[in-house]
Amino acid sequence: MRQSHLFTKTRKEAPTDEVAKNAQLLIRGGFIHKEMAGVYSYLPLGLRTLNKIETIIREEMDAIGGQEIKMATLHPSEKWKQTGGWDNVDVLFKLKSRTEKEYALGQSEEEIVTPIAQEYATSYKDLPVSVYQIGQKYRDELRAKSGIMRGREFGMKDMYSFHESQEDFDRFFSITKEAYLRIFRRAGLDAKVTEASGGSFSEKLSYEFMVITDAGEDDIVYCPSCIHCANTEVAKAEAGGECPKCKKGTLAKARAAEVGNVFDLGVKYPKAFSFTYKDKDGKEQTPIVGCYGIGTTRLMGTIVEVFADEKGIVWPESVAPFNIHLILISSVEGTAKAAADALYEKFRMAGVEVLYDERDLRAGEKFADADLIGIPLRVIVSEKTLKEGKLEVKNRKTGEVQMLTETELLKTVSATLSV
Repeated sequence: MRQSHLFTKTRKEAPTDEVAKNAQLLIRGGFIHKEMAGVYSYLPLGLRTLNKIETIIREEMDAIGGQEIKMATLHPSEKWKQTGGWDNVDVLFKLKSRTEKEYALGQSEEEIVTPIAQEYATSYKDLPVSVYQIGQKYRDELRAKSGIMRGREFGMKDMYSFHESQEDFDRFFSITKEAYLRIFRRAGLDAKVTEASGGSFSEKLSYEFMVITDAGEDDIVYCPSCIHCANTEVAKAEAGGECPKCKKGTLAKARAAEVGNVFDLGVKYPKAFSFTYKDKDGKEQTPIVGCYGIGTTRLMGTIVEVFADEKGIVWPESVAPFNIHLILISSVEGTAKAAADALYEKFRMAGVEVLYDERDLRAGEKFADADLIGIPLRVIVSEKTLKEGKLEVKNRKTGEVQMLTETELLKTVSATLSV
């Protein structure tokens, strides 16, 4: 895409009412637009990044047998009253129609997915089964002050699995836990796994996936040598002690953000809907249910918080809106512009996602915008470098600068994209 055609423009200043770094940088970079506290629209750059995050999630959920569906977000109140959630979930948005009928905006999908599964999973032969969706959620947060990391409207991947036995649930629970760790690694994050109570969802044990960042809302002790961590409120071990998992690392204390969780819901929701299936002997049994969530927009905000520097956003290659930021340092017709135009077309023909800054602006303005937007690789075309038959290539994360020929650059980009 030519940057002169891009719908959005960068801003030098963030809104004065934003305190979260992720929201400040994403608004300044033209990734999101704030509608009100806790509610944001996703603009072209932001949507490209969010779509890449969702693609990673879809690939990993499909790989473990998840089937994608799309559930309603406007829920009849009867289903929430049936489970007790109508009166007990304090963040639930409640609506009333012109006919005085009551509805809820979905903050989770147990009340919707359980009756759906009940209709199709009637025999042990239909189990296990797992379905997931990626969509919008709504929560009546009292304080939405963490940018896209805690909103009143936000993106979420939630998966539900239904099983014959606790043993089969435990098997799938472990598989999903590993899939989650792959998702976070592919998104560039080092996630730790902590055990926690299920809260309002379940009385059983759950796992939370934490990423160390000062923007987080949890205090944890973690092991630098493995994935173990524990919330300080329930931790048996303290900072400075030996890791109880690997027995090698020394526990440290840090602030962390929760980016995902997995719950053992047991039989709570099937019992609420009288959901049973026939076992091998023809007897009615209640399925065991698991719930697995990842906040997609929260994950995007966490990535910004973890990797941003004093100049702007630094996207990991896997979720960056574009692979290459091609910058022309010359607005007049000449060798540099012809070379940049030709290189832009070569990138496009090779399937490389490239943002081409051919705008009539000073070099300093273009570089500042590039730093703010945070695309991993910057390629600068100027009359000066072309005299030497070279292109200036800068790594946004490391700051490393290389002078490469066009052939060397194309090989480097090709190798990077094939990894």
